[in-house]
Amino acid sequence: MRILALTRYGPLGPSSRVRFYQYYPYLRQHGVDIQAAALLDDEYIRRLYSSKRASLSTVVGAYLQRLAWLSRSSSFDLLWIEKELLPWLPPWAERLLRAFRVPYVVDFDDALFHRYDLHSNPLVRLLLRTKIAAVMTHATTVVSGNDYLTRYARQAGARNIQPLPSVVDLDRYHVAPSQHPGFRIGWIGSPVTAPFVGLVRPALEQAVRTLNASIVLVGAGQIDPLPGLPSQILPWSAASEVTDIQSFDVGIMPLPDAPFERGKCGYKLIQYMACGLPVIASPTGANTQIVDHGKTGFLATTPAEWIGAIETLHHDPALRNEFGKAGRARVASTYSLQVAAPQLLEILQSAAL
Repeated sequence: MRILALTRYGPLGPSSRVRFYQYYPYLRQHGVDIQAAALLDDEYIRRLYSSKRASLSTVVGAYLQRLAWLSRSSSFDLLWIEKELLPWLPPWAERLLRAFRVPYVVDFDDALFHRYDLHSNPLVRLLLRTKIAAVMTHATTVVSGNDYLTRYARQAGARNIQPLPSVVDLDRYHVAPSQHPGFRIGWIGSPVTAPFVGLVRPALEQAVRTLNASIVLVGAGQIDPLPGLPSQILPWSAASEVTDIQSFDVGIMPLPDAPFERGKCGYKLIQYMACGLPVIASPTGANTQIVDHGKTGFLATTPAEWIGAIETLHHDPALRNEFGKAGRARVASTYSLQVAAPQLLEILQSAAL
């Protein structure tokens, strides 16, 4: 089976890395010939995270290159697409694939449709509000990362919907006791999501003041979501992300209860739990499915709930250990590459028939 994987980004893009690139070795080992073609390369991501805009010529060149790949689609058994083919344009390309009976699987790990149907510009809403629904309708199969996305695909009239959560490779993620003294509250993400840490600033301020806790933020880049509050900001890298998480005593995921955020797949929670950490998260979207409240961590909404969860875990190392073991077991059974890769292979094989 020959597959053309059309990702949004190169390996530096979190969604592309998690939903596509980490599966390539397994798929190739099982006889799948994958040609990978990212729309936007790693340099684009570096500029994005540095708050620099890519040049118009770079973006136009990327779109033309994607069209060149699409012109060769008949030489593949299946197209495997991340979200959409041409962002910010109507779904002409997906409609042509359907018209020419080219099978494609489209993968979603966030509520991209809200970038269009809730956009502040009325022209964007007018032209693109139904775009993602059309992409899903024309697809042979829609792979959805959580229930929120599954419901949207069902309402859009998608022919075949296959839920598949975001996962981690248990061969990379291990449980290791933190070698750092004190109580470390950790977060991992990107400059795009770093501002969400500020949602729980009052609880973190109290933890630093009364518990002598330290705050560690991995991947925030040049963004300091807690100005004036002592915190350690570490650069993200694939080589160090697991070790950095292992240095935490608890992993957090604050998230607003807003339409786009309800479509997120809770990947950082899965990373923490894979490393045997207890977690604290906002009860938004997939977080409520991933976190078993009172068994693998806590779901918290108000500042009082956040500081209460932090204090409980700070004072009870045995409970942290218990939650960590339960979280690791949950990841192994539901959110691991070892479980998801065979499922994805079957999804792709079925779509290519």
